[in-house]
Amino acid sequence: MLRGFLSGAAERLSAHGEAWLILSDLAELLGLRSRDQLLTWIEAGHLTVRERLDTRPSHKRSHDVDDPLHAARHQETTSLWRLVRR
Repeated sequence: MLRGFLSGAAERLSAHGEAWLILSDLAELLGLRSRDQLLTWIEAGHLTVRERLDTRPSHKRSHDVDDPLHAARHQETTSLWRLVRR
C-alpha cells in the first residue's frame, strides 16, 4: 500500500503541490522495512523530500512494559514527510 501510494503520487501533484505522508517507523524498528527501502521507493516515485517533521510517542502503549512491542514502541518516531515532484 505504501509503495503504491509513493509510485503514483508524483503524477497527481500540481507543479508546486505536495504529498503529505504521515508514517511511523515501527516497521523499521521491527525489521519489516528499512529506511533505505523507503527512500528508494520515494526516489522511484519521482519524488523528493522537502521536509520531515518528527514526533515521539506519548500514547499509553509506548509506556506499557507488559506490551510485547514495548521496546519498539518506546523508540518509535512518527513523521510527517512533505514530498514534492523531482
